Amino acid sequence: MNEQGVERDETKMRRSSLGKMLLLAVPFLLTGCRDRFLVLDPAGPVAETEYNMIVLSAVLISIVVIPVIGLLIYIVRKYRDRPGNDAPYQPEWADSKRLEIVWWGIPIVIIAVLSVFTVRDTFALTQPPSDQEPVTIQVTSLDWKWMFQYPESGVATVNYAKIPAGVPVQFVLTSDAPMNSFWVPQLGGQTYTMPGMAMRMWLQADQPGTYYGHGANFTGKEFAKMEFDVIAEKPSEFKEWTKQVKESKPKMTKEDYKQLKEPGVVEEKTFSSYPSDLFKEIVMKNGGIYRKEEHQHILND
Repeated sequence: MNEQGVERDETKMRRSSLGKMLLLAVPFLLTGCRDRFLVLDPAGPVAETEYNMIVLSAVLISIVVIPVIGLLIYIVRKYRDRPGNDAPYQPEWADSKRLEIVWWGIPIVIIAVLSVFTVRDTFALTQPPSDQEPVTIQVTSLDWKWMFQYPESGVATVNYAKIPAGVPVQFVLTSDAPMNSFWVPQLGGQTYTMPGMAMRMWLQADQPGTYYGHGANFTGKEFAKMEFDVIAEKPSEFKEWTKQVKESKPKMTKEDYKQLKEPGVVEEKTFSSYPSDLFKEIVMKNGGIYRKEEHQHILND
């Protein structure tokens, strides 16, 4: 067998091996897509808006990426060097104004379209997602746990939060530890929790259910265990839950919070009350006092 034939056989073997590897990878890539890729399974209006932006972006980007990849494969295959090719390399340079307009014009149009929708949705997501009376929850990220305070009812929880389904929830976020990122993928995008800051975000669950949440910013040794559940219940069940908590759970004292703030992992906890202005004190002591006017309207809502 000549050298050219051997090279063809080796090329076929490489292609066959690559094809087999891709086929073997498909089941692993597809397994559990619905459970693992929660960001693609929106369960509320905020997440739905963000999901639509992801789809729109993917479609518009594909308009450029797919033809470019196709042309790359075609050109490399058609004009590749072949064994025994002794032709001299004498390129002829030329340009085309029409092609220049096309391959610059299409990306400009795509960016313009993406910009319009991104600006529209970004500003829309700063407002309540529906006209229902909202609920406010104050969230504090700690090492390595999450504390949720309910200023309307005065109760508090650790490592889980309950919300009424179909009702907009205003999460006001801060940190009493290294900055983190609060993320409930099925309900919306992530927002940073930062010491001395009171960040605001709106989420809403359309249906009752349990939604996975996690800290999305590395914060040290037990970062991976900073998980929490957001449990959406019918509004009547949510009110009954707050009533039961007020009647049956212990109060959180300043000593309790001091212990809670210590680095470590804890189980879920529930408190019937917490020290007055605790959230405000956390924000102010970590530098919020220097941005008092900026945060005042959020802390007083």
